[in-house]
Amino acid sequence: MDDLEKKMQSTIGFFEKELNSLRTSRANPSMVNHILVEAYGSKTPIDQLGNISIPDPSTITLQVWDASLIKNIENAILESNLGLNPQIDGQLIRLPIPKLSEERRKELTKIASEYAENSKITIRNIRREFIDDNKRKTKEENLSEDELKKILNDIQKITDNNINEIDRILEEKKKDILKV
Repeated sequence: MDDLEKKMQSTIGFFEKELNSLRTSRANPSMVNHILVEAYGSKTPIDQLGNISIPDPSTITLQVWDASLIKNIENAILESNLGLNPQIDGQLIRLPIPKLSEERRKELTKIASEYAENSKITIRNIRREFIDDNKRKTKEENLSEDELKKILNDIQKITDNNINEIDRILEEKKKDILKV
């Protein structure tokens, strides 16, 4: 059961990371952490190429360590589909966060809902995997049907709790996205 809980919690952790990458009206370093930049012959996460900071709620700054990578970083940000336009000032890249239109907010809530649904599917798959394992063990170890039912009920309770947690996190994110 601990193993089941750990797998489901890691799914929720991944879901939260996905949600953090969605843009809201406030600047957040996790909005750009997933951007990969062509640097030194491979794709490198942007947070490994400079210091990311938030000087005010509507701006992200990136202090680049290697000036030769500024053009690559700029291109990666533009291609990231976040709708951010980098402003370059020497080795400092400013990313002003524009206010979201109502249409874009609704679009982002749909994307967040898709992320939630994918996470729920993953949790259900984990549940199915554990149920199959326990049914197989029941046959191998000659456990009673009552013991199997108890185990299956426990698995279902853990699954329901984790799916409810995903729904709760999603609702919070939707409120955050829709807040003007």
